[in-house]
Amino acid sequence: MARGLRKGLTSYGDDGFALFLRKAFIKAMGYSDDALERPIVGITNTFSDFNPCHGNAPQLIEAVKRGVMLAGAMPMVFPTISIHESFAHPTSMFLRNLMAMDTEEMIRAQPMDAVVVIGGCDKTLPAQIMGAASVDLPTVVVPVGPMVVGHHRGEVLGACTDCRRLWSAHRAGEMDEEEIAAVNGRLAPSVGTCMVMGTASTMACITETLGLSLPMSASIPAPHAERVRLAEASGKAAARLAVEGGPKPSDLLTPRAFRNAMVVMQAIGGSTNGIVHLTAIAGRTPHGLDLDTLDEIGRKVPVLVDLKPSGAHYMEHFHHAGGVPKLLAQLGDLVDLDAPTVSGGTLRDSVANAEDVPGQDVIRPRTDPIKAQGSMVVLRGNLAPGGAVLKQAAATERLLQHTGRAVVFESVTDMAARIDDPDLDVTADDVLVLRNTGPKGAPGMPEAGYLPIPKKLGRQGVKDMVRISDARMSGTAFGTIVLHITPESAVGGPLALVRTGDRIRLDTAGRRIDLLVEAEELERRRAGLAGAPGPVLPERGYARLFSQTVLQADEGCDFDFLRRHPGEDA
Repeated sequence: MARGLRKGLTSYGDDGFALFLRKAFIKAMGYSDDALERPIVGITNTFSDFNPCHGNAPQLIEAVKRGVMLAGAMPMVFPTISIHESFAHPTSMFLRNLMAMDTEEMIRAQPMDAVVVIGGCDKTLPAQIMGAASVDLPTVVVPVGPMVVGHHRGEVLGACTDCRRLWSAHRAGEMDEEEIAAVNGRLAPSVGTCMVMGTASTMACITETLGLSLPMSASIPAPHAERVRLAEASGKAAARLAVEGGPKPSDLLTPRAFRNAMVVMQAIGGSTNGIVHLTAIAGRTPHGLDLDTLDEIGRKVPVLVDLKPSGAHYMEHFHHAGGVPKLLAQLGDLVDLDAPTVSGGTLRDSVANAEDVPGQDVIRPRTDPIKAQGSMVVLRGNLAPGGAVLKQAAATERLLQHTGRAVVFESVTDMAARIDDPDLDVTADDVLVLRNTGPKGAPGMPEAGYLPIPKKLGRQGVKDMVRISDARMSGTAFGTIVLHITPESAVGGPLALVRTGDRIRLDTAGRRIDLLVEAEELERRRAGLAGAPGPVLPERGYARLFSQTVLQADEGCDFDFLRRHPGEDA
């Protein structure tokens, strides 16, 4: 098999000429023949002025390069798409699959024997892993790391759980313009991803658990020197993989690895977005992921990590308490510690080296959990025959069993126009319903599931209500919020049949979400919708491709033509 610069030669009809030309052009950058004979490790560059989470990427790239060269291989940096959660229109999720395709095709197109992908902000790690899994080239993942905490008036702040909490206080009139402006400058005090257990931290923990990154990679703060040293060690590991040819993603992304990831996702109080992303990653392998298995795991696995939004602490505290290795040690027989990793060993080796930190209370033992059951539950019922999810660890306990009157919003635009109307007919016992916000309906399944509390209720002291939608929610958010209702309303899902005034029952213990309307009436409503026009198909480009091929949330919102089926080669 061809290696190094001889790999994947450009098609000129003459391989000798193709290699000659390739060497001629690359020598223009000053490379020697000695350098060009080495195994090649590709390194993705996801730095962007629009992506402050990746502000430390240049430093990490240099450290990875150093590690690759110290191990005798040749590093080659190449750019890919970079996505930041709050800078991507209409939503970062809309662009995740594009980044996955870009990453996959650039790895395929360019000669490399292994690759290091560097990313962090919510959709970048899953996109990179989806792409790498499809190529199946030896891959090491380097997360950029979480930012350090901020402070305001003696209170520790964390983006973006406290962003939402304090913005809600501002909307309710509890915080004036001057103070919210001060908070705005203190929530994100350094580069890096959100320092709570949001989607970025969830995916970093999942990545380490899957064996795709080195121990402690999920939790080292972005500005710390330790993060740079980890990048150097990752470069060394990638050089070894380039020589040895593996393990490849297909060796690591196995059924037991996915089960381990689901266990950890439940135990950390992880983001509901993690379900969609892990499902998409599993969909790039022959194995897939089953929502009912996730729910079954959640009944057995307690929440052990005390981090916002489900707890009290932040990622740097999780790191100093021992990080993922310490969590795996506490989980014990709930995880398969014989799963292999890019380090060359197994998770058991990582656990053996886990630090024991006296007095820490961030990572709890199983005998003293934060919550007796896992972070997330999977709901079904006549409103969600394909499933829906609820992050019970961040919900209000009294609302987990609730029946209320529906107050329906047709779209994000409709919600924005009416939610704060003083004349809106709504009470704290009602159920806020948002539809047409799924993968096809929005498009892109935006993080609109965190419907704001109507301003008039917020000023009465209401902090939480039952809210349901076919949208997603930021992993940093909290509340009794049912998400990912499948099938979505835009493709004829039952959510399209709900009318204001209907009764909706949430039964978390029974794992159900139901519209309390007679079946005959629902059929009449469905017949009435039969002639209604569906979403307008975009005329061109990526938006058209997205609308035509994106799958539902229970299949990871990947494109249908990118999923792998049992027996299918990479």
